[in-house]
Amino acid sequence: MAISSSLFKLILLFLTIHDLFMQSHALNFGINYGQIANNLPSHSRVAALIKSLNVTRIKLYDADPNVLSTFSNSNVEFMIAIGNDNLQNMRDPIKAQTWIQQNVQPYLSKTKITAINVGNEVLGNNDLNSYINLLPAMQSVYNALVNLGLSQQVTVTTSHSYVILSSSFPPSSGSFREDLVQYIQPLLSFHAQTKSPLLINAYPFFAYKGDPEHVSLNYVLFQPNPGSVDPATNLHYDNMLYAQIDAVYAAIKALGHNDIEVKISETGWPSKGDADEVGASLQNAEIYHTNLLKRIAMRQGTPAKSSVPVDIYVFALFNEDLKPGPSSEKNYGLYYPDGTPVYSIGLQQSQQSQGGGYFPEMVIESKSNILSNNFVFYILTLFLVFVWEIRRF
Repeated sequence: MAISSSLFKLILLFLTIHDLFMQSHALNFGINYGQIANNLPSHSRVAALIKSLNVTRIKLYDADPNVLSTFSNSNVEFMIAIGNDNLQNMRDPIKAQTWIQQNVQPYLSKTKITAINVGNEVLGNNDLNSYINLLPAMQSVYNALVNLGLSQQVTVTTSHSYVILSSSFPPSSGSFREDLVQYIQPLLSFHAQTKSPLLINAYPFFAYKGDPEHVSLNYVLFQPNPGSVDPATNLHYDNMLYAQIDAVYAAIKALGHNDIEVKISETGWPSKGDADEVGASLQNAEIYHTNLLKRIAMRQGTPAKSSVPVDIYVFALFNEDLKPGPSSEKNYGLYYPDGTPVYSIGLQQSQQSQGGGYFPEMVIESKSNILSNNFVFYILTLFLVFVWEIRRF
């Protein structure tokens, strides 16, 4: 029995609806893909890992052409980066445009590049030259995008360390450091003008490590706890990360802006640390990330921005053995370099038949539920096909 064109269109419609339904079950979070290591898997294996996780956004610390090429024709959106050592060069409009033409334009037809992160934690690093170069570099890169007709496709921003705040508790008292306001104020004007987000690297781990006697572990790990109430707003906070985000919003508002979105460009918890790094443990890292992903799946907003779901890039994809600093710096990864998870945060391992290693699959709901949903869609489609054919005769 031949299927009519109208019936074929109907089937395609239901398959499209089904596909959208399944996509809606992917967790909406990004992940930082750092590569300061000498034992990481090939980019193709990383691409397979990312696909199995249903992660749709990756933040790089450079513009690695091998990564961007490997992820061509995928649904992954990239935030690429210009390093701090290149800020002075990027002040030059010609050099900024050349950088875009070499590192962005060649990949856009196949790879989704949605943002350029100009510098990382520049303010607060005690390098006055980089303070001065940051905004002009961002402006040159943005203007280059405008000249090339890409400014509606690619945004320009920069990531800040949380140390740019002088006050963060209670959240409504959030304020930027006085010595940095002269640099932050024009940055905020740039964000407002270009409709780009302010990115912040926020780590409740640091607060706990610095004062474990007074900072509640349950509060920083999203575990049940009494929380705290902001006396100025009467808003209740049951975790530190959301309080930190609202403190940044308050600091932005104090400088006259209500039109800038705050996004978390890094947050995570180390699975291992030195003896003096209180709280750095496998158990705490597992709890932090498990609870964080649950919050993301719920599409929660913060108490002060309840209608704006938190937007987060988890740090990081892999442990990086060559990172300088304390042991914790090498142990923020969700995965070991061989692709096995460092701990379980709702991930299911399945061994690949080729290439070895393990490639986990994000479990948003149980397999039985997914199969049940598939079954319902297919039965409904078949039923409609049956009804359609009956009505033809």
